[in-house]
Amino acid sequence: MTSEQQKTVLVGISGCIAAYKAAEIVRGLQKAGVRVKVVMTDHATHFVDPLTFRALTNEPVGLGLFDDPQDPIHHISLAQEADLFLIAPCTANVMAKVAHGIADDLLTTTALATTAPVMIAPAMNVHMYKNPITQDNIARLKSFGLEFIEPDAGYLACGEVGQGRLPEPEDIVAAVLQKLEGAKTSSDSLGRDLAGKRIMVTAGPTVEAIDPVRYITNRSSGKFGYAIAEAAARRGAQVTLVSGPVALAAPQGVEVISVESAREMLEAAKPVFEGCDVGIFSAAVADVRPAQQLDKKLKKGINDAELQNIALVENPDVLATLGNAKQGQLVVGFAAETNDVLDNARKKLTKKNADMIVANEVGSEKVFGKDDDEVWLVTASGEEHLPSTSKRELADMILDKIVSMGA
Repeated sequence: MTSEQQKTVLVGISGCIAAYKAAEIVRGLQKAGVRVKVVMTDHATHFVDPLTFRALTNEPVGLGLFDDPQDPIHHISLAQEADLFLIAPCTANVMAKVAHGIADDLLTTTALATTAPVMIAPAMNVHMYKNPITQDNIARLKSFGLEFIEPDAGYLACGEVGQGRLPEPEDIVAAVLQKLEGAKTSSDSLGRDLAGKRIMVTAGPTVEAIDPVRYITNRSSGKFGYAIAEAAARRGAQVTLVSGPVALAAPQGVEVISVESAREMLEAAKPVFEGCDVGIFSAAVADVRPAQQLDKKLKKGINDAELQNIALVENPDVLATLGNAKQGQLVVGFAAETNDVLDNARKKLTKKNADMIVANEVGSEKVFGKDDDEVWLVTASGEEHLPSTSKRELADMILDKIVSMGA
């Protein structure tokens, strides 16, 4: 990005344990050629020293309304400099104040004074986030045109599990760069080459119940499928994600259909697949299920025979069923293999009537739950190796290949 094109992002940091991640956000924006200035609430300074951001940005850090004797109306000058104002992390308190026009510190006065786009990345306890008051404030801010980078779900600093985690810094940076006119991310540089396309993605594991307590499943985290769905939406596609149980937040701009079993996934995917241009089957569907799903828990010492001999039956093959029913759709399957990766992927390509198989090696702590991967793209014309990199980057590479195949 040239100096004439350089944009300024004002990063507002509020008092949250996730404040330390703001340093990664700042660095990510700087690597993309963005000028970054930082404003912090007093509470934020208890988590991260302002000197950290002074050193990173080589810019003064805004702390108080009267902290710059050379600028008696500091919040106005900051507001005017910003091409975009990002508040990350944003606490429930700061959201509430901005939503209701309360301006009692430098961050909130600047938020009200700026005419630049404002993006908010909330971070808080799951119950605070789900509280109807917080949700009402979010809806109110959205009605005023402020944009949200939705929080992730998972293990929280308070020890609870649920939605409320600050999204990964790279995801926040990608959202900001996408918003900024002239800023480029890997997917932005590709433009909206999937505009008008309808894409279905299956993701995550399936869960096959034994009784109300126990079930059969696998180690899939769903991260790859979610990354592909998010990337496709950024590139302009209309995306429907059919997802098994995962601890991931819904990607922005993606319709999510939640299922549990293989049979539920197939029934949910059928009508979506019929109307789509591309079907991407990344879900790890359980091959078998208990022949009988019991309505009462099997008890040790009482139901030992049943526990030791659980009869299994074959599940429907979601990829093969829909691959063999395709009517012009491009079909992409996934093959997670512990050995003979390419040979097994080629067999799967034919057996499932797919146009491409994304193959990877699993086992020995590889792939499952991790943020990076190494894959091979197997088609009738050959194989292409994609070396280990983040699943977000691989998602765009896979979509590049899909576009080149005529999607």
